[in-house]
Amino acid sequence: MIDWNYSIAGAVTGALVGLTGVGGGALMTPILLLIFGISPTTAIATDLWFAAITKIVGASIHHQSGQIDWQVAKRLWLGSIPMALLVVIALSLGESVSKISWLNHAIGGIVILTALGMFFSHRLMEVARAKRTGSGAQRFKQLQPALTTLAGAMLGIIVALTSIGAGALGSVLLVYLYPLRMTPHRLVATDLVHAIPLAVAAGLGYLFAGKVDGHMLVSLLAGSIPSVIVGSLLARKVSADWIKRILAVALIGIGAKTLLS
Repeated sequence: MIDWNYSIAGAVTGALVGLTGVGGGALMTPILLLIFGISPTTAIATDLWFAAITKIVGASIHHQSGQIDWQVAKRLWLGSIPMALLVVIALSLGESVSKISWLNHAIGGIVILTALGMFFSHRLMEVARAKRTGSGAQRFKQLQPALTTLAGAMLGIIVALTSIGAGALGSVLLVYLYPLRMTPHRLVATDLVHAIPLAVAAGLGYLFAGKVDGHMLVSLLAGSIPSVIVGSLLARKVSADWIKRILAVALIGIGAKTLLS
């Protein structure tokens, strides 16, 4: 039976994912921890699969508008998916993920880092544009593929450990690495499509370990799937910058509370 409390949380998160590409982990995992009192391991495991399925729906709509930059997504996957799988293997062979005591602190810290990146993304874009158009422009362009793969590797580690970063932190990195190439809609679409296989790769270990709460997942998706469709359709017509700024401020508070919980 559907738990509509989870569905409401899923609907809010799904709408933000569709509009901005952000919120699948940065918002949902702290909500599960702070509001619903879910254990960190179950929150991370369930959120990874929630994000993957929700973003499949959102990405399919963005794909119809031709906004996905597949070359950039492939560069990110080259780093993110192998690193996520390595983390999953390391956890399965070493310390049980359910016994990692610092997960709450890691989640809170990544949420705050993500929020700060979102808040200052325009400044980062200005710095990156200066590098892309200045005297070192050719050198910056030559380094883009390697830096993108390195950014993907960092995201793979973070997402596998906390379920956070594929959307929010990923969008900040893409704004910096591709200041001329990434229009707002292309950024959302590319960020979404990159996050899907990354979330699946990171979630496999948790799934096999029996950490995914199926009832919670279905309830979350009952709210998120309709709302991510609406958000993705609206993304073509509205600027989501102001939504990201409000979300960034909210995430700083959420991250701080998670750190202290």
